Amino acid sequence: MCSFLCRYDCSVALFPYLVPVTWQYGWPVLGIDGRAPDMLDLPAGKGLIPGIVASDEFDRAPGERALPLVWQWNHNPDDMLWSLTQRPGFLRLTTGRVDADVLSARNTLTQRTIGPDSAGTTAVDASRMKDGDVAGLVLLQKHYGLVGVKAEGGTRHLVMVSAESGSPVEAQRVPLSQPTVLVKAECDFRDLRDEARFFYSLDGRSWTPIGSALKMKYTLPHFMGYRFGLFHYATRTTGGFVDFDHFRVSDRITEKR
Repeated sequence: MCSFLCRYDCSVALFPYLVPVTWQYGWPVLGIDGRAPDMLDLPAGKGLIPGIVASDEFDRAPGERALPLVWQWNHNPDDMLWSLTQRPGFLRLTTGRVDADVLSARNTLTQRTIGPDSAGTTAVDASRMKDGDVAGLVLLQKHYGLVGVKAEGGTRHLVMVSAESGSPVEAQRVPLSQPTVLVKAECDFRDLRDEARFFYSLDGRSWTPIGSALKMKYTLPHFMGYRFGLFHYATRTTGGFVDFDHFRVSDRITEKR
């Protein structure tokens, strides 16, 4: 039998360890001879990380679970404001309140990032956004980074926003003349690099970098680490919606650094 043992490091957060457990006189004894081993002889996984992350085309057969357990909401969701059935094959997020930034947005759907490399991509249909709406893909943490669409003054722009400094800064904006765009975030955790970069594609084939690299910082207010998140929030008027065509996660980064 194995169990999780957590060690607290005040400079970072909680680190989980998988350790053997035996029972003596009715009490669990962790480790081997009182120590947690450095390595365990466990079978290798056969998937990307089975049960932890997964791509999702948002197609659902009748009776199928709406959201697999790889997905988690950032807050308790408002179930009236998200749907996989209003447009089959798409995740629809509708705004129901005004928020200041992505950290306050309620219905942000998230999955873990994974190391040593990982990338998340999605396609956003922004045709029904309202003025002041922002939607796209975020690497969610207190010091977050995002790439997405911002509707403003009757036009739409692609934006990259970095909160690496602790406050959100729009690092770049690009005029967007079409309603649908693909966006991607790539994470490099090798050798404690902890760096993310953001990209967009207008044709689904070539990717263009946008904004600045994000140095990922781990903080106690968001102790779970960085997560990919699909988000949509309103800053002025509620009732707009966006449709996400898919979310695809990979354990490889492919764009030039």
